[in-house]
Amino acid sequence: MIASIGILAVLVLYIVAQYNGFVVLKTRIQEALSGIDVQLKRRADLIPNLVETVKGYAKHEKTVFTEVTKARSALMKAGSLEEKAKANDMLTGALKSLFAVAEAYPQLQASENFKDLQRQLEDTEDKVAYSRQFYNANVLDFNAKVQMFPSNMIANIFGFRAFEFFAATEEERKKVNINF
Repeated sequence: MIASIGILAVLVLYIVAQYNGFVVLKTRIQEALSGIDVQLKRRADLIPNLVETVKGYAKHEKTVFTEVTKARSALMKAGSLEEKAKANDMLTGALKSLFAVAEAYPQLQASENFKDLQRQLEDTEDKVAYSRQFYNANVLDFNAKVQMFPSNMIANIFGFRAFEFFAATEEERKKVNINF
């Protein structure tokens, strides 16, 4: 009788420990996703300043400014991970166009305000990349635990499901050509 109570106690402790492990990993994923959101918001907040700086030099490039504004708006409205990824990609493309326009204006390239905004944006891009890596590392740990035996049984009982990775798009996977 004591042995069966002991085995039952060990089993209950194991289930509690596994459940708590899933909760911790899920919370880390939510924290990582929040970190991505913070960096994407920071990036979106820098965009109007960058656009206004470039506008002062390149008044006739309205389509580029419209695309950047539209992409920024899409990023701010994005709700799901997939929507955020698509909006982020759209904004990245629009920013490439904006920087291409900026290259045509040497005075703009020499502007301290533009240089500072460009540095801040580059710093934010690095932070977005780190945040995505942190998110994906936590998703990897969680998804492995959801799929591995015997923790997969606990995951099924309590309804824990695998998360999606924050993946690179086709555009991001393309080879970068640099011409001097």
